[in-house]
Amino acid sequence: MVKRFCSYYKPNMKMFIFDMFCALGVAICDLFLPVVSRNIIDDYIPDKNIKMIFIWLGVLVAVYTIKMAGAYCVQYYGHMVGVRMQYQMRNEVFAHMQKLPFSYFDDHKTGTIMSRIINDLMDVSELAHHGPENLFLAAILLIGSFILMARVNIWLTLIIFLSMPPLVIFAMFKRVKLGKSFTKMREQVGEINASLENSISGIRVSKAFDNADYELGHFRENNDKFVDARRGAYKAMAEFSSGSDYIIDLLNVIAIVSSGFCAIKGYITPGDFALFMMFANVFISPIKRLVGFIEQLQSGMTGFERFTQILDTEPEKDDEGATELRDVKGDIVFENVSFDYGNDKTVLDKINLHIPAGKTAAFVGPSGGGKTTICNLIPRFYEIKEGSIKLDGRDIREITRSSLRDSIGMVSQDVFLFTGTVYDNILYGKPTATRDEVVLAAKRANIDEFIMSLPNGYDTFVGERGVKLSGGQKQRISIARVFLKNPPLLILDEATSALDNATELQIQDALAKLAVGRTTLIVAHRLTTIRNADEIIVMDDTGIKERGTHKELLEKNGIYAELYNSQFRVD
Repeated sequence: MVKRFCSYYKPNMKMFIFDMFCALGVAICDLFLPVVSRNIIDDYIPDKNIKMIFIWLGVLVAVYTIKMAGAYCVQYYGHMVGVRMQYQMRNEVFAHMQKLPFSYFDDHKTGTIMSRIINDLMDVSELAHHGPENLFLAAILLIGSFILMARVNIWLTLIIFLSMPPLVIFAMFKRVKLGKSFTKMREQVGEINASLENSISGIRVSKAFDNADYELGHFRENNDKFVDARRGAYKAMAEFSSGSDYIIDLLNVIAIVSSGFCAIKGYITPGDFALFMMFANVFISPIKRLVGFIEQLQSGMTGFERFTQILDTEPEKDDEGATELRDVKGDIVFENVSFDYGNDKTVLDKINLHIPAGKTAAFVGPSGGGKTTICNLIPRFYEIKEGSIKLDGRDIREITRSSLRDSIGMVSQDVFLFTGTVYDNILYGKPTATRDEVVLAAKRANIDEFIMSLPNGYDTFVGERGVKLSGGQKQRISIARVFLKNPPLLILDEATSALDNATELQIQDALAKLAVGRTTLIVAHRLTTIRNADEIIVMDDTGIKERGTHKELLEKNGIYAELYNSQFRVD
């Protein structure tokens, strides 16, 4: 894990080395004052050498000026190393997430994922900066102070330095507890972020049901768990910090008592005593840095482990030998296809189906029959358990996912619009398109006139998830997006089920234009919208029950006829 973490320093090595060089300068500067003070007390004051006192005064001012410049560089460039590493990690994890299967997002909350990418990596960034710096400074100060103190009195130096093992043992003992506490705290931060993201996204539903008290109670429950997790983490931190400070204070006492005893006995001079007192503080400083480093290491590495858990999730991969799909006709064949969502509940069981190129197939039936699942299997959003799906005679596993999905346009009931403008959302269908192409797609989707009536036309902001638009308007924008993409295969999943009759007619007209010359799969709730389909397939949780044209199925007087007549009476 440490080796993996250190690999992120490589692209920033020049800046990191410069940061460490400046840190070295700062550490060396801190070693000057005790040595100079000793000379002043033992030599210059008894000799009344005012000239040398002022010379060294000038030297110290120059040294601390250099230290100030070094400290500035350490703060700025050190933090920039951390930020750049954080930038690399976020880019890497976001790129990796684009390749993760749908099943990953089915099993993980959005807020939890966001917490790992944002909150956790903030602490990783701090560790990336302060970790090596604190270790390096501590090493330089400890080694430097040991050498300079040993030159004065080796035995006194050994007494002070041999007082360190209790602190090291204590730190190692508490390290495990700190790690567990930070892990639990981060998990709960992810949960509260997920709860908050969910509540804010559903604020309109909450208001519609007047469930503010319910939402508040649910949020407080997660917030209480967050407080408990924080309490545990801070308790572990308090034990670690207070215990460490206590041991460090005892080290100070040992330094004072042992130095004072040696001074009284005449083993060291008053200047040596002052030097040891100052070096005791220099010696304590790196110890405090090491203590802080251990705490920071647990926080940062816990965040890094959670970050790597995402990276280590197996991404979608093209099968060996997969090639790009070209000159798509759109002939789709399901051969003995079986599928489940990993819960041992079979959704599709040995389904056989053929949709000829350029034809329209409609899927109807009760919920849970696998209609939407069929639509999700064609672009390989999920992997089939058994059998094969062929497109133009080729198993879709032999085709690269990118070229396969590039050949498919999808319009669903739950339209997702990105935060941005109307233009941005249509352009998403083909990011390289010109503005004229975007406008043409909007016209073909019967939405151009509405867009031009908006305050800023195509540059009108749609709000988060298109909240400023109606369902029908969002639907037509999503259709325009597919028009712009212009794919040979089209999947319409309940694209009009939530619309009023007048809006539905507009959408149907746009969809009819869109389906011309394309292989089209339609999952429909309103059966009046699929009467002209080339084939209607009736499904339930046991598989395909009926298939045929609208007229043929009505004549069979089976499930479809019952559904149609029932809906017709309701209409």
